Amino acid sequence: MPDTSPTAVPAPLHVSLLALPEGAVSTLTGIFDVLSAFAFLPTLGGGPPQPSPFRVEIVGARSGPLSLASGIPISIHRAVAEVPATDIVIVPSVVLPPEGWIAGRHPELVAWLTAMHTRGALLCSACSGIFLLAETGLFDSVDATVHYGYARQFASAFPRVPIHPERVLVVAGRQEELISSGASMTWHDLVLYLIARYAGATAAQEVARAFALQWHQDGLAPYIVFEGRVDHGDSAIQTAQDWVARHFQVANPVEEMVRRSGLAERTFKRRFASATGLSPIAYIQRLRVEEAKRRLERTAASVDEISWQVGYEEPAFFRRLFKRTTGMAPGAYRRRFQVPEFAAGTKTVMK
Repeated sequence: MPDTSPTAVPAPLHVSLLALPEGAVSTLTGIFDVLSAFAFLPTLGGGPPQPSPFRVEIVGARSGPLSLASGIPISIHRAVAEVPATDIVIVPSVVLPPEGWIAGRHPELVAWLTAMHTRGALLCSACSGIFLLAETGLFDSVDATVHYGYARQFASAFPRVPIHPERVLVVAGRQEELISSGASMTWHDLVLYLIARYAGATAAQEVARAFALQWHQDGLAPYIVFEGRVDHGDSAIQTAQDWVARHFQVANPVEEMVRRSGLAERTFKRRFASATGLSPIAYIQRLRVEEAKRRLERTAASVDEISWQVGYEEPAFFRRLFKRTTGMAPGAYRRRFQVPEFAAGTKTVMK
């Protein structure tokens, strides 16, 4: 006779959502809601009830109320000392003070994170939560991502961690147990990845549809605003940077920078690359693409016209350069980032 006994439902995975005083409330509560969504998904989609693959708990140094970076209080369910084992740890976004990340503020949390990893837990960061995870040393020589606005601070604080701020999600480690997501709302990609990994792609699609979440499949390069390094202390190169920031659209800008610097061409190019991390021509290309992005966002000028305005006579070359730099074609970039008319009221005229 066929076996008609009920199929055993696997126990949900325990997710420890780590709350810090530096934490951002939107990321923490957003992750909590989405990973807990299976309890009410049937009412959204009209289907039968589904067992939840996750049991989410907010943990921290101590149980009880905690004020996050914005001053909004949340309630910590359990202290980490009361959590001997867990399946998944997520460190949500943190807000860095002006002086940057202060290492050593949470030794008990770092020790607990290390212990959980030893016992087989996944360690995940959302956005800038990687700052705390990096203190464990587990990410040394392991690829990771972080909010692009914090990339330089992170690289300075943790030089042994290869950081890729242009990437949305990095899954690393021998057991794919070290996971980091990039800027701000890429926590969407993190939770959808976890749902797909443990509950299947269909479940991830249902959750994405219910919350109108989207995978950031174009990466984060389109969002990154280029800012040349100015903390190098080379006054001749700084003068060249100041000039080219205002004149990048002229013909032969590299030759003009060399002439104005009074340095030999090879010396200028060597010092420029050493100071800024980019060759002079690559630096100018980044400036031109950044201006093109601004014009695509704020004007109705054609792509060919913008190409000429930023210094390129060949629109085909400009299009290739733009896509190589941002990961998107100019037209796709405009559709993604131009403020819609219902929000702008009238078309914005760039000044």
